[in-house]
Amino acid sequence: MCRKLLLASAGAIALTGSAAMAAEPPVYPPPPPIFTWTGVYLGGQIGYAWSNGSNNFNGFDPFFNRGRGVFLDSSAGGTPNGVIGGAHVGYNYQIPSWNWFSSSGVVIGLEGTVDGTSLSNTAIAVFPDGSNVSASSTANIQGSIRGRIGIAWDRALIYGTGGVAFGGFETNVRFNGTDFATGAPFFASGSISSTRTGWTVGGGIDYAITNNWSIFGEYRYTNFGSIRENDFGQLPGGFTFEGSRRLQQNQVQVGFSYKFDIYTPPPIVAKY
Repeated sequence: MCRKLLLASAGAIALTGSAAMAAEPPVYPPPPPIFTWTGVYLGGQIGYAWSNGSNNFNGFDPFFNRGRGVFLDSSAGGTPNGVIGGAHVGYNYQIPSWNWFSSSGVVIGLEGTVDGTSLSNTAIAVFPDGSNVSASSTANIQGSIRGRIGIAWDRALIYGTGGVAFGGFETNVRFNGTDFATGAPFFASGSISSTRTGWTVGGGIDYAITNNWSIFGEYRYTNFGSIRENDFGQLPGGFTFEGSRRLQQNQVQVGFSYKFDIYTPPPIVAKY
């Protein structure tokens, strides 16, 4: 009798355990996420920038050479250069099916940047009548909104970029001359601040260290057009003078980005 009770109890426990296992199937953790360039990202960058494009000055001095006057025409070069760095935010979308050149496909995106700079330069021009002009230029802040397109090889991305650029510039100009009618020296000065809109184009390489963190190196050329440097105030009668500078900038930068995951697969539940 006792033996029968023990066997019946063991059978009931086994059935109860089986029923519990059937009611609660095992849950497996999701597989490691597959890497993708798709997502919103933000980060920082720092580098070096240099500009070219001479200051061009021209005018007319009616007092020089006993009243016959002389036309003033000169240019002063100089290469503004300095550190440039800031932050960026953007969005990439990877299209694996566009795999003409690689198995990982094409990545397209949009990026915005803002940079502070230490670019500065002073140019001095001297004219036949003995007058001279100095122009000190600084570029304090810049930004851009650009499209991007690249070819991905798994975690490596080679891309090109281009779009609209914005820059804030300030130029302090000082002109020194002599009124040959009276022999008295005179000078004029002015400060010109302006925001310029131009275009920028370049390219770089991006490499993902993890699924979220990546590093990059980039080169860009930017053209901001010309800035007028002729705010000299009132000059002596008949004396005219004006200047301009064309702003063309090169920059190389390195930086990092953090990409936010926009999709996480749900846990896998076994089904029977």
